[in-house]
Formats: sequence, C-alpha cells, structure tokens
Amino acid sequence: MNCESINPYSSDPRSKTEQVKTMFDNIAPAYDFMNRAMTFGIDRIWRRKAVDMVAKRSPRRILDVATGTGDLAMLLARRIEGSEVTGIDLSEGMIEIGRKKIAEAGLSHRISMQCGDCLQMPWGDDTFDAITVAYGVRNFENLLRGYREMLRVLRPGGVLTVIELSTPSNPIVKPMYKLYTRWIIPTVGRMVSKDVRAYAYLPESIAAVPQRNAMTELMEQAGFKEAAYRSLTFGTCCIYTAIKPNH
Repeated sequence: MNCESINPYSSDPRSKTEQVKTMFDNIAPAYDFMNRAMTFGIDRIWRRKAVDMVAKRSPRRILDVATGTGDLAMLLARRIEGSEVTGIDLSEGMIEIGRKKIAEAGLSHRISMQCGDCLQMPWGDDTFDAITVAYGVRNFENLLRGYREMLRVLRPGGVLTVIELSTPSNPIVKPMYKLYTRWIIPTVGRMVSKDVRAYAYLPESIAAVPQRNAMTELMEQAGFKEAAYRSLTFGTCCIYTAIKPNH
C-alpha cells in the first residue's frame, strides 16, 4: 500500500487533498504542541540540520511547501540572511496560526504565507532558488506529481530539501517505535486534539510513504538529479536533497 491510498478518514468519499485540508484545519490549535510532544523536541534539531544544508547555497528566494504553522519558514528566514521565504499550505487554520507567529517574531517583511494546493502552485517556471518541505510529502495526493510541480517552479541548479519521518530498520528500535507510534501517539492525540482520527493516520502514512532509496528514486523519476538522503535519530527521520538540472 502506498501513501497516496492512505487517507485521514477512510470512509470519507472526498479526495485525499480535501481530507488532509480538513484534518489540518481540525488539529491546527494542537499541532505545535503535538510536534514537540511526539518527538520530544527532536523535530527542532531535524529542522536546524535541514536549514544548515539549505544555507550553504545562500538562496535568496525560498519556497516552503506544506509550510503548516511556519516553523521551518521562520528558521530559514532567521538563518539565511537576505532571504525571502514564501510558505504555501492547504490548511487555512494552519496558515492563520503561522501568520500570527511570524508577526510576533517580527518577520512579516521576510515571510509571506498563502493557502494553496501544492500540486497546482500559482508561480511561474524557475521562480525559486530553493524549496523545502517538512513532514508534508506523505500527505500529497500524488507524490510524483508534487515533485514535478516543485521541479517546475525551482530554478535550474536550485535545491530541494525534504524532511520526512521514516520507519527505523534497526531490529531493536523498530518494535519500540511501532508501540510508540501506533498506540501512544494516537492516545495522546485523542486527548489533545478534537480530531480522533488524525493521529492514527500519522503512523499509517509514515509506514506507507516511500523511504530512503525508494524516495530518492521517485525524486529522480520526477526529473531531479543527485537525489540523496541522510538518516537521523535511529532512522526515524530522513532528510532528502535533490538538484534541478541546468538543462
């Protein structure tokens, strides 16, 4: 089973895109708290590592796809001097929280946020110097199409950096990971969020998303080159990078 066939609400006849939008609107108030709680704050370390990788190229125009409440967008703006960051996300609820955080941080002049479908983005070809996605690609209705759309708006020579959760392969870590993601996270999620289904969808989507070599192969199928990954924290997260060819 692939991630495109895993939906937040299995009995819902709507498209995955529509279901994901509803889910994130529902969990937006609890999203930042749950991110910290689920990963024990390690998600911040993963973001910093990804931003350090992006910063080496000193991009000026950056697109943060599936930007959510703007954590990665703010980190990019703070870390990369002179950069302008644009965030796009399906969920109006997430965007609204993100805009408030950005305003409170005094970064509204550097970061813009808008609602939109990442499979049909409003920008022209070759618009951005770098594109980032944090914990978002497994929610795409069509992942290959999503990568092709990101390739389109990225300038030749620009870099794509994706942070995504993954299933550890270590035989000691894997059973503990399954217990935590399949039982503990959904239980806490039900207590904190009004959306009972959302945090059961999370481990299902992680298990189904292409991982490691399968993900880099999909990136190259979309037209990227030099796709590679870096595995972090016992294999529970990967950072993927790829380049848009110059020709």
